[in-house]
Amino acid sequence: MRGAQRRAPWILLSPFLVLFALTFLLPVVYAVGQSFTAVDRRGLFGEGGITSSFAGFDNYARALDDPTFVASIGRVLLFGVVQVPVMIVLVTVLALLLESASARWPGFFRAAYFLPYGIPGVIASILWSFLYLPGFSPIVAGLGKLGITVDFLGEGTVLWSIANIVTWSYAGYNMLIVIAQLKSIPGEVYEAAKMDGAGPFRLAWSVQLPLIRPALVLATVFSIIGTLQLFAEPQVLRTVSPAIDASYTPNFAAFTSAFTYNDLGVAAAQAVLIAVAAFVLSFVFLRVVSRRDS
Repeated sequence: MRGAQRRAPWILLSPFLVLFALTFLLPVVYAVGQSFTAVDRRGLFGEGGITSSFAGFDNYARALDDPTFVASIGRVLLFGVVQVPVMIVLVTVLALLLESASARWPGFFRAAYFLPYGIPGVIASILWSFLYLPGFSPIVAGLGKLGITVDFLGEGTVLWSIANIVTWSYAGYNMLIVIAQLKSIPGEVYEAAKMDGAGPFRLAWSVQLPLIRPALVLATVFSIIGTLQLFAEPQVLRTVSPAIDASYTPNFAAFTSAFTYNDLGVAAAQAVLIAVAAFVLSFVFLRVVSRRDS
């Protein structure tokens, strides 16, 4: 009887564990193994035979020796340093405004702000490309009539054009995370703060912001990971912006190595480096936050 009770949880969990192993663990193990493998193709298309051998850290060395890949990492780090704080501040302000007592039609605006998240990144990038492209964009045309010349797809601006698309797409999603935390605050806390004479600003600063800190931390971690996963936006905008090359972001560089140059070992090494970077940045951020809390 006791043996059956012990096996029951594992039996119930087995469908999830099998899917988790096949769709997550196995690809990760395969990618790590591929990053230590060198593939030798004889002939232009490998028609003379294909052999594999252990490459050690050669693929990682080649990835880190590639200046375009290193530049792409620096580019997304700059992107994250600017875009993530801007989005978190915007998300916090929107959530606080929608959950304030004076907010009108909060359900409508929550749905409206969340709607862009339901649009696939490729479609969102195509939509925004028409707003960036001279000759099609009403924004460019309107600014031109005011004597202001702006190139949203230029070398110095296209990164921030991508940041605008990402913020537009994910602000509503992160806002709902914060709103869920706000709704979990007991009403007694608000009543006590109001009895102490706290106004709307004081209530938001001294009561709501400290209590929604876990939601803000979670949204920030998601945003840090998402920053290193930038792919669809630069891939789509590359067709209209000469400033974007095939290694503009780390994910784009790994994709190019795998499917343009057919160098799966280097692509796997780049993917592992991206995953390690996302883990390290998230871990450092969480450690900094936990030290401030202690």
